[in-house]
Amino acid sequence: MIDLVPFLFKLVTFGLPIVLAITLHEAAHGFVALRCGDDTALKAGRISFNPLRHVDPMGTVIIPGLLLIAQSPFLFGYAKPVPVNFARLRNPRKDMILVAIAGPFTNFILAFASVCLFHTLDLMPTAWIPFWLEMLKTSLIVNVTLGIFNMLPLLPLDGGRVMMGLLPLKLARVFEKSERWGMFILIGCIIILPLIFLQFGVTFNPLAALLGPLVHNTIEIIARMTGISP
Repeated sequence: MIDLVPFLFKLVTFGLPIVLAITLHEAAHGFVALRCGDDTALKAGRISFNPLRHVDPMGTVIIPGLLLIAQSPFLFGYAKPVPVNFARLRNPRKDMILVAIAGPFTNFILAFASVCLFHTLDLMPTAWIPFWLEMLKTSLIVNVTLGIFNMLPLLPLDGGRVMMGLLPLKLARVFEKSERWGMFILIGCIIILPLIFLQFGVTFNPLAALLGPLVHNTIEIIARMTGISP
């Protein structure tokens, strides 16, 4: 039988930061696209703070759930992509970069704000401190991880969109064809390769090995910027 209090504690302290990180990330894409001339996301109701509008059953629920069950050292998930008609942007190549960066940039702002809020711990009633601390720590880690992960130069991630906007047009068109394989590459790195390594007695997750140091160093930089000891 589930002990209700610890369960609710984890549900709120982990759930709220994750939902906020995903919702604002996706809404930011739509908002910047709108500012750049494309109202597709607005018409689809995706410039919204309602998390249900951004939930993808496979990416937001099933895949993270399977990784949790498998006790993966790296959690992976994604929301329903915000629809953007790049042809309707005023300057498609430049604005594609702005729209793509908007999501990760929002996550880094949320991470920075989370660390700043560590300074409010002394103002909290003693009973609230563990709850507040756990939620801020989760928000920091989730937003930094989400921001860095999405900037990997691989389609359909935001970093891939940035790469598309930066590459010469001919190379961009060649690179665009890799999008059909992007999710297979990610799932292979996150789930399949670790399972193969495990068969040989080796615990290794290539994506975690790549992102781990980047996440750690980014958190340390943000902590120093905000006057919090890492």
